[in-house]
Amino acid sequence: MMPSRRGFLRAAGTVVALPLLESLGMHRTAAAALAPVAARPKRMIFLSFGWGVTRESWFPKRGEVGENYTLPLGLKPLERHKQDLTIIQGLANTFSNEAHWGSTFYLTGANRYAEPGQNFSNSISADQVAAQVFGQNTRFTSLQLSCRKAEDSGHGPGLSLSWDGRGKPMAGMENPVQLYHKLFSETKTPLEERQAMLDQKKSVLDTVLADAKGVKRGLNYRDTQKLDEYYQSIRDIEVRLSKEEQWLTVPKKQPSKPVKLPNGELEGYEEIKLMYDLMVAALETDATRVLTYRQPVDTLLQSIGTNMTAHNMSHYSPGPRMDVSQARDENQSKLLAHLLDRLKAIKEPDGSSLYDHTAISYGSNINSLHYLSNCPTVLTGGGAGINHGRHLVMKEEKTPLCNLWLSMLQGVGLPVQSHGDSTGIIPELFA
Repeated sequence: MMPSRRGFLRAAGTVVALPLLESLGMHRTAAAALAPVAARPKRMIFLSFGWGVTRESWFPKRGEVGENYTLPLGLKPLERHKQDLTIIQGLANTFSNEAHWGSTFYLTGANRYAEPGQNFSNSISADQVAAQVFGQNTRFTSLQLSCRKAEDSGHGPGLSLSWDGRGKPMAGMENPVQLYHKLFSETKTPLEERQAMLDQKKSVLDTVLADAKGVKRGLNYRDTQKLDEYYQSIRDIEVRLSKEEQWLTVPKKQPSKPVKLPNGELEGYEEIKLMYDLMVAALETDATRVLTYRQPVDTLLQSIGTNMTAHNMSHYSPGPRMDVSQARDENQSKLLAHLLDRLKAIKEPDGSSLYDHTAISYGSNINSLHYLSNCPTVLTGGGAGINHGRHLVMKEEKTPLCNLWLSMLQGVGLPVQSHGDSTGIIPELFA
């Protein structure tokens, strides 16, 4: 007997994503995508912040390359992790020409004018390429974290760094409380009622699909394209519902050291710190293996005692604005050091640490002010096999940032041959 459409999706939900992987240059075998997960799975974290950095005091001196370099003022709080850092200069997105588009193309490297007749298009982000494979065995395919305010121009509140396989934006969780409940809170709704709710959603999708098919005849090419996009969005929902059903009876795991929620609402420094703690907990419990976090900057500035907005700060010159910019850099580096401390403290059954199996990128789509070249970039974590403890300066100025994403994806074992505007990997990372 032939399986039903929904039965097929439920049995092999990831197959829907395979064409997306093939279009990115991955090998055309289901075995590669569905291979058994290693005993110590790889994880990926993509961290970013708007408004860039203080270019005079964040980047190491260009003449100090390799291992013999001095951490600059903006990265000084990371001194204890220096041997586990790779700082790269010379990366940029090829098609970036407008600073006010924020982090929209940070992880995609897409050309917004790639679609004829349209003034905006995007493509899949690097994290979602990884999520299509790494997310098959976890409760959450990936987790997207964001912030409550529009932290960079062109990228509104609640939107994350992530873009799905159709180049559509993915919403992000805006505060630690929301993330905490998603990870660890168990619903009090009885199992039978939750199953009935899922069945009702599936029934609604079937009805919607049937109605849509009834109007397909006689549509022009443009409308047919729109309808096909609509079909794909319905299929995406089906896959999510299938995954939700798969984990319906599986209790949520708790971390070794439970994360305590504050009594009141956090903003800025403490908010980011708690987000980091929850991200570590999410990886420790294997709730997900892929995370992105678009961090707040305005509220960070407020939390360290200044009323200056991030936009005003970014247009700095020597004086108060530059002082605030440097204070921002210092506090962001303190927070990153805290995240690395936490990842290194979580031990795996084989004695290695969570850090050893996690690939982490940290940086911004913009240098400072309106400069789009030399995107601030720090790599850390042992998950991608990168040889850390070095400062690298690309020989070719404006080396595609997507060369980095491609290097990381291949480094964690994904057979991806290209991504965005990439021209190849960065071999120096593995030398």
